[in-house]
Amino acid sequence: MKSNTCPDETVCTSRLRFHESATAHVQGRATYIDDLPLVEGTLHAAPLMSPVANARLLDIDLNGTLAAPGVTGVVTVLDIPGDPLLATFVHDESIFPGSQIMHVGQVLGLVVGHSHAQMRHAARQMRLYTEQETPLLHARDALHTGSFVLPQVTLQSGNAIDALVQAPYLLQGTLEVGGQEHFYLEGQIAYAIPQESGQWLIHSSTQHPGEVQHWVAHALNIPLSQVRVMCRRMGGGFGGKETQAGHLAVWAALAAQKFGRPVKMRLDRGDDILITGKRHPFSHDWQVGFDAQGRVLGLESVQLVHCGHSADLSGPVADRAILHTDNAYYLSDLTITSHRCKTHTQSHTAFRGFGGPQGMLLIEAIMGDIARHLGVDPLDVRLANLYGVGQRDTTPYGMRVEDNILHPLITQLVERCDYRVRREKVREWNNQHSVLKKGLALTPVKFGISFTATQFNQAGAVVSVYTDGSVRVNHGGTEMGQGLHTKVCGLVASVLGLPATQVQASASDTDQVANASATAASSSTDLNGRAAENAALQVRENIAACIALADGCNAGAVRFERGQVISPVRQRSFTDAVQYAYGQRVQLWSDGFYATSKIHYNPKTLTGRPFYYFAYGAACSEVAIDTLTGEYRVLRTDILHDVGHSLHPEIDIGQIEGGFAQGLGWLTTEELVWNARGELLTKGASTYKIPTAADMPAQLNIELWDQANREDNVGGSKAVGEPPFMLAISVYEALRDAIGNTRPGRIPIHLDTPATPERVLTAILAT
Repeated sequence: MKSNTCPDETVCTSRLRFHESATAHVQGRATYIDDLPLVEGTLHAAPLMSPVANARLLDIDLNGTLAAPGVTGVVTVLDIPGDPLLATFVHDESIFPGSQIMHVGQVLGLVVGHSHAQMRHAARQMRLYTEQETPLLHARDALHTGSFVLPQVTLQSGNAIDALVQAPYLLQGTLEVGGQEHFYLEGQIAYAIPQESGQWLIHSSTQHPGEVQHWVAHALNIPLSQVRVMCRRMGGGFGGKETQAGHLAVWAALAAQKFGRPVKMRLDRGDDILITGKRHPFSHDWQVGFDAQGRVLGLESVQLVHCGHSADLSGPVADRAILHTDNAYYLSDLTITSHRCKTHTQSHTAFRGFGGPQGMLLIEAIMGDIARHLGVDPLDVRLANLYGVGQRDTTPYGMRVEDNILHPLITQLVERCDYRVRREKVREWNNQHSVLKKGLALTPVKFGISFTATQFNQAGAVVSVYTDGSVRVNHGGTEMGQGLHTKVCGLVASVLGLPATQVQASASDTDQVANASATAASSSTDLNGRAAENAALQVRENIAACIALADGCNAGAVRFERGQVISPVRQRSFTDAVQYAYGQRVQLWSDGFYATSKIHYNPKTLTGRPFYYFAYGAACSEVAIDTLTGEYRVLRTDILHDVGHSLHPEIDIGQIEGGFAQGLGWLTTEELVWNARGELLTKGASTYKIPTAADMPAQLNIELWDQANREDNVGGSKAVGEPPFMLAISVYEALRDAIGNTRPGRIPIHLDTPATPERVLTAILAT
């Protein structure tokens, strides 16, 4: 694996070589909420979960639960002082259900008592009396019965109907795209501690402390200012703790409110999987028209989104799927119709990519089908359809692609991975072998960076310089292992001319930065990093003005380098300069704010400029399949990914590796299975298969496209959290290529995801 290294040691000293918590992680000293010392009198809560879906609740018998050892009491819908509905965007989800149970695992209430283990045992003593009806478990059934969480949305560009009529070639098909469990290492957890004067401290493993604050205040019927939410770090999130961490915080707070004592609530893995939502499964129906070169002339897409029992974030997830159905390709005439279907499952939620992967997978599958129909190299079809520069450069939602590097990036990857030569070698291999067949595919990524909800594209930070020269930064983002704090500390250190070890990040805290946006949409470094940079610049200007006055020079002549503050007259250590400024009563802390420029978006018409810029990438993957069993191996993957001017190459490459691995799991091994009663059968590591090291390519080559962001983003960088996830689509397309090599003909290869060996074998045997 190749890595970009820092060519300038003076710059490198302003960033940590490793993740800011790396040493603590390795030594087991990095604290998570479950590690916090318990306040005297703390109780523990466990969920009372429904064993049935789509049922009318007739009665609930809690006598056995209340009689269980260690039980203090229960919390039900009658114990909610505020709104019985959660403070979600759509306001359609109950804190605890009333007479109608929606899904297996739905939390009906809580049992609260002395220990976590005792409360889990007590919860199992609950008895329900219900009238159960057949649950809706698939979006196609929901569409047929008219069951939706939100209205239908349509995006139209050009005239797809006429384009399809006039196209020389037509193809149509379906594609079922599976969901994905977040499987974060640290499960959902919250710790609610009552404070004086009706105030609250909530420790929450959340990507969005501000939303947890809102939800808790809403449920307790108190002002936001009375709820403080803190999060030092999460053990992974991936979107699963963007909204759904709020459930546990609300439940724990309600229990603490009722019993007047601190309450801690954490979910065991099996309960976590049953209660929380997943990546949205999608069902696609499509029709495409194209010419002899494979260029798309018209596209009709119907996207059925499996939302679960409530809206949660399904609206913006489904919207982003629409906005990324083009991926890297100019589509002049298309119609996309999105149905947000209500089913009797967990309410599906944010997950890395946020709908983008489900839209992009569709167009990449279509590109592969067009190539097979025409009998040409799929890469040539993809190249023929790429967005252009100065022409063919407007997306279906009306945004111009102004920073297009797709063609040179793909061309460079083609050369570096020897795509054309290897394509011929794959053909030769397949001619000589009847059982093991190989496939090769190269797919691009174009991913829009910004929240489509424009108001979330803002951030705040506070930088404090202490008289010993140490620096602390607090910002609205949260750390979940992705290295956000590390990058932000590096940016502040760079502004002040300090080694990164001199700057520390503190816990995310709603008392420090109010109204912060979620750590999501791959925008957290862009937003919080720039806000922290602005705060540090203000502190630097304050110190520089003080030193300039003392030395009789302009403030602009004062430099901050290598831990020194240098004027034309003299050189001081940073600490000496800080202490002098303090003695002159100079402000040594400052807040910073940043709001993304240029973006505007109309969610009703799905038009505008929803993204500040695009992040690009491409991956080439080679696979081998066993035609007798459907088993396969990923032999090699080459990745060239655009991160702009990297703020931290090691962290960025780690994000690319992790994103690719998680995408690989989504497309190959991670299968969610519900039975006809609505019970999720894959609810643990024994039945739900996340990828292991053995599933990764035997050879994985990663390089960074080292070109600064053309937009004025922090440090010239680009986002790296979500875009690499879609690089794994190259593996899916390579599998379809290998399956196609098992038989002649131009009939498209149908392969739903995840592409398990069973599905691969079924595709091989299809006629």
